[in-house]
Amino acid sequence: MPPDGSDVQVASAAASQRTQNRLRLAVVDRDPGFMQVLANRLDALGWEHRSLQSAVTADALVSMRLNALVLDVAVLGPGSWEYLERVCARLPGLAVIICTGPSSVAQRVRGLRIGADAWISKPCHAEELICVIEAAIRRHRRNEMPELEAAAEVGEITVRPDLYQAYAGEASLELTAREFEILQLLTQSDRVLRREEIYERVWGYAMAHGDRSVDVFVRKLRQKLRTASPEWSYIHTHFGVGYRFAPERDDGTAGEADPIVVVELGPDPELSLR
Repeated sequence: MPPDGSDVQVASAAASQRTQNRLRLAVVDRDPGFMQVLANRLDALGWEHRSLQSAVTADALVSMRLNALVLDVAVLGPGSWEYLERVCARLPGLAVIICTGPSSVAQRVRGLRIGADAWISKPCHAEELICVIEAAIRRHRRNEMPELEAAAEVGEITVRPDLYQAYAGEASLELTAREFEILQLLTQSDRVLRREEIYERVWGYAMAHGDRSVDVFVRKLRQKLRTASPEWSYIHTHFGVGYRFAPERDDGTAGEADPIVVVELGPDPELSLR
């Protein structure tokens, strides 16, 4: 029975969403047949991918700006466990999937405890591997940016996660999606966040050496906060480290003494997402 129009639309929308995500993947594997089948499927989905014949350094992986890494531990040889442990420790935001030949329970347990997100045994279907990769990436993103159920008042600003926007009174700060994600992340933390940590948790992959994107976006965010709330300072720089969120009046009275007020969300036609 041929699919009806709604089924076709759903499948088309899912494929379009996957293409828009432009996930970045590297695969360490030497099986040409398997790699060809996988590459064809990834190309159809619009993913950016590259094949590696051997292990590369953690810094090289950072420069690739990956969302996920697929490893055949047989390719890595005797140092596979040490390499896996280094990569997982250096890149906690990277989804790591082991895809290799027959293995023992002890090997699979060891790999997962070291930090791998999943272990798949060959032979396997390319579509199954892709679904496991997507699931691992989703878990990382959910852990990194938890959703808020309520608005939060910080200083003179109201952060509205439901609208992906922040307001001073009823005036929107006109934040971009990236600016809001940084603001939300900072308001959720009670400590200094390193630039690398902000980048990994907002952009979704490791920050390359010399990348100043976080500083650029924080500067724009500060300007919008200053325009909307000129008598308050919100984001404080810790030079050489990163940023901390702590609302303070410019006269020296600390907003840190003022608690963050959680406001139950309700229908509000006056506030609209711009």
